[in-house]
Amino acid sequence: MSKDKKKVIIVEDDLILNLLYESYLERLGFQTEGELVYGKTAIETAKKIDPDLIIMDISLEGEIDGIEAMNKIREFSDVPVIYITGNSDPYHVERSKDTNPLDYLTKPIEFEDLKVSVEKHFSTDS
Repeated sequence: MSKDKKKVIIVEDDLILNLLYESYLERLGFQTEGELVYGKTAIETAKKIDPDLIIMDISLEGEIDGIEAMNKIREFSDVPVIYITGNSDPYHVERSKDTNPLDYLTKPIEFEDLKVSVEKHFSTDS
């Protein structure tokens, strides 16, 4: 009896953190599409693979930040998003609310932090 793994996109411009989040999510049973560092690439990838979840940093390489990328993704998808960011200031928190995030986590995070956020939306029962 095989279950399809849920797909998650990880958008994080720090590749070490990207690999760490990938490891966390694989432990939670997700199939990951990681190593995305640009908001524009995140939008294109979301269109192409129709993910079940997006993990999004706010400060990204390139011209658009993670919140702007999510606003563009919201034009075609209501995929849940969890922001993991160093930007905990009120400006970024308020801007993120327009994208209806599942959660807003401030770096650094541990496995349990991400697990609790994911379980708000997905059942990770075996």
